[in-house]
Amino acid sequence: MAYPGKNKKSYETPKRPFEKTRIEEETKLVIEYGLRNKREVWKAQAALRKYRTGARELLALESGATNETLAARKKENLIGHLQRVGLLGGEADIDDVLSLRIQQPLERRLQTQVYRLGLARSPKQARQLVTHGHIAIGGRRVDIPSYQVRRDEEGQIAYYGRSPFTNADHPELNRTLGKRRR
Repeated sequence: MAYPGKNKKSYETPKRPFEKTRIEEETKLVIEYGLRNKREVWKAQAALRKYRTGARELLALESGATNETLAARKKENLIGHLQRVGLLGGEADIDDVLSLRIQQPLERRLQTQVYRLGLARSPKQARQLVTHGHIAIGGRRVDIPSYQVRRDEEGQIAYYGRSPFTNADHPELNRTLGKRRR
């Protein structure tokens, strides 16, 4: 029996490791989002795969019509979860779950949100700021770049209270704000 506290892989490696088009697409994503390696892309793909599998199971439940209340409850749970996480909008349906793309979970990462808000000059710098503890959500420091920012937390992303970036005279802060004003 395995140790229950032992970490497990949360991704699957590609079946064809040397497929040129896939490698190029993954490399573009790594560069665009400032990811550490392709493993982070594979983790996002695994999460999408899980959501799509749930959506296909829901479609099978609805077509079988064995228990409509169970199917409606599962559909509400899945879509509600994806709306809270921020992957789906207000009027979403099962087809929207099946049409999710890899960029959507990557956009929900704290690292990407920090870059999009203009708190960092590049995705790589955003990763560094998060890792070094300069970013907080709702006043609580978060140092995990892959943290999935929920929709209700979007407006609470800021510099951590004791971070040197809160000082208006910080030279890097002036560069970042100067770039944002242009």
